[in-house]
Amino acid sequence: MSKPILLTVDDDPSVSRAVARDLRRRYAEQYRVVRADSGAEALESLQEIRLRGDRVAVLLADYRMPGMNGIEFLERAMDLFPRARRALLTAYADTDAAIEAINVVDVDYYLLKPWEPPEEKLYPVVDQMLETWAAAGDPEIESTRIIGHRWSSQAHEVRDFLARSGMPYHWYTVEEDEGRKLLQAAGATEADVPVLLTAGGDVLRNPSLSQVADKIGLSTTPAEDFYDLIIVGGGPAGLGAAVYGASEGLRTVLVEGRVTGGQAGQSSRIENYLGFPEGVSGGQLTDRARRQASRLGAELLTARRVVGLETHGPKRIVELDDGRRVAAHAVLLATGVSYRRLRADGADDMVGKGVFYGSAATEAEACADQHVVIVGGANSAGQAAMFFSRQARKVTLAVRGPDLERSMSHYLIQQIRGNDRIDVRTCTEVASVHGDGHLEKLVLRDTSGGTEEDVDCGHLFVFIGAAPLTDWLPDELERDEAGFLLTGTDLLDSGRRPAGWAPSRDPFPLETSIPGVFVAGDVRSASVKRVASAVGEGAMAVSLVHQYLAHP
Repeated sequence: MSKPILLTVDDDPSVSRAVARDLRRRYAEQYRVVRADSGAEALESLQEIRLRGDRVAVLLADYRMPGMNGIEFLERAMDLFPRARRALLTAYADTDAAIEAINVVDVDYYLLKPWEPPEEKLYPVVDQMLETWAAAGDPEIESTRIIGHRWSSQAHEVRDFLARSGMPYHWYTVEEDEGRKLLQAAGATEADVPVLLTAGGDVLRNPSLSQVADKIGLSTTPAEDFYDLIIVGGGPAGLGAAVYGASEGLRTVLVEGRVTGGQAGQSSRIENYLGFPEGVSGGQLTDRARRQASRLGAELLTARRVVGLETHGPKRIVELDDGRRVAAHAVLLATGVSYRRLRADGADDMVGKGVFYGSAATEAEACADQHVVIVGGANSAGQAAMFFSRQARKVTLAVRGPDLERSMSHYLIQQIRGNDRIDVRTCTEVASVHGDGHLEKLVLRDTSGGTEEDVDCGHLFVFIGAAPLTDWLPDELERDEAGFLLTGTDLLDSGRRPAGWAPSRDPFPLETSIPGVFVAGDVRSASVKRVASAVGEGAMAVSLVHQYLAHP
């Protein structure tokens, strides 16, 4: 059982660090301390904590925070953890606010800042709240349980899938007594791990993601054999198309190989997306889009890969990884991109064992007070650095280029520079990774001078490059030199249409060299690699599908 959590939120970084420091000094053996720098960030942390099935014992919130004050935060936090004890941190001039908090959100205490010495003004209050919380009890959230080896890539894959699907779970390792007891109770052995125990008592031994999806109630099989529109890929572009396609009356099915959200769904915080002035996590944004598409009538399949695409007259047929074939009038390819593999000695052997591609929120707890290294210089890497800096002792951002300005948004650069836990190292690459069964050390190389440095590190997150997921597509689909799909006027060579092009018209914008097959998002050649542009292309593609249906 993981430790119950004490969460503190304050927009003043120095105060936030001081509160966390004082709490860890006294309570670290029995409780885990989590800190956040805003109400929105704290709510995201609470949602992640709830997904993991962990418990929150105490919430400490500063009253004066921009965007969402302490009272508003505590009121919303009550919906997630109603039994957690609550305290408001106030200045002497804000005692009226403390009284309001007691009336509005049933705050247990208010603490006047500064509280020095903590032995007299902080610890007695927290002790009392913890005693009250323990006496009242805080039952565990009924959830799926996973048992596996701590450094198992298969177990990590299942945990990540559940978390990104919004399904609560508890994680136990076979190295701990509780994990071994659960294995025995389930009639399983270490040879079967990872083992998944559902809330209903079912046991899955080393399950595939499609088996997990079926068991937790996600759809993996299409309800029909023919649709107006098949969307391949569940990132922002695919979800945007699903929302608009379903809302405009098209029989729409979206097929996603893992879980909807794509790389954007892994982003810890997106602050430049229209309509979210306080920012939004990628998981929250894509979860809303998923629910919106379903409500409007789109069919969403998860953990089901598309492995083939064929043309038969007016029909476009896709083949799924289980052998099923589904047809439609039109197909939209929104498969996105994958991160390029790290070219460092030993890296491939450590995937899922300390080396991760993309942001793995499931590893956040394990990174507490550790040194984390992130490789990459674009927005996704910067967002990950900010996310892991909440709990990690130190975050090193290794950037191959000479600066961040070439590939990262200005707002994110400013946040990173103002975060004293993040160390940016430009002209740096990972030369090799080392460890006995899991990552323990890596070697960083200065590309400008060639010097190398050994760095102790248990977690390495990689965000480099963008490889298009197009290898499975037929050769008739024209690509650029990097493998991204060509569309529209980019297909016209000196005014001539693509070879084999049958219609008398030119290709529509976003249409490929196969009529009726469209592209949206990062997999399109020369696309803008931003969430907003991907969503826009998904919506635009639906309009073009209507034109195609009228003039094939």
